[in-house]
Amino acid sequence: MRIVILSDIHSNLVALDAVLAGCGEHDAIWCLGDTIGYGPQPNECVERLSGHHVVALSGNHDLACIGRVDLAIFNPVASAANRWNGQQLNAASRQWLDALPSQRVVDERTTLAHGSPIDPVWEYLLTWSQARRSFAAFTGQLCLVGHSHLPLAFTRHPDGTIEQLSPISDGHVITLGDPQQRYIINPGSVGQPRDRDPRAAYAIFDTGRNTISFARQAYDVAATQQQMRAAGLPEILAARLSHGI
Repeated sequence: MRIVILSDIHSNLVALDAVLAGCGEHDAIWCLGDTIGYGPQPNECVERLSGHHVVALSGNHDLACIGRVDLAIFNPVASAANRWNGQQLNAASRQWLDALPSQRVVDERTTLAHGSPIDPVWEYLLTWSQARRSFAAFTGQLCLVGHSHLPLAFTRHPDGTIEQLSPISDGHVITLGDPQQRYIINPGSVGQPRDRDPRAAYAIFDTGRNTISFARQAYDVAATQQQMRAAGLPEILAARLSHGI
């Protein structure tokens, strides 16, 4: 089975379509949350995802856009973009987003969480100490997370030691070998990367080969920026896409 792992699309349909066109044949999509927010095409991104065989989560921006998280929690730029995104949503998109959990156990091997298995909505899982706590908070071999917009991986070896891998380059492959060796993996962001690489980030989980491969996909950044400016979204959100920050 070949599964495309996406996260933090953030209403960037141009980036999402580029990833779906470039990722090759696949059997399913797992989306780790924040399908909308920040960007210019929320309904289109929901429609594109929901048209596939997808397992999806809700992220903090999704929740804000549908009124389940107070916009005052966000900085003024994010708050303005989320308010605009929420105003654009049609009934079908709102219903789809409202039904999503922020954490899900897919099978006995794999847990999905937007932020972390400890705090699925809000925690940015970035450090060794956070990973140590998170490994104790899920069962199974693998937890896939998003939220930070940074591709990274933590490996917990059978002796209890934890290894952090970051940054992760395009094409890097992790082989899920010994079942006693456990992993927390973040594929990075499709629609708003923050590792100084503007290309859309995602990963492929090949269950037959027992591998997770990190990938990047170039897309027409200028087209998304033009859409954002036409919508009156904050300029800083458009400008940062050029630099992957």
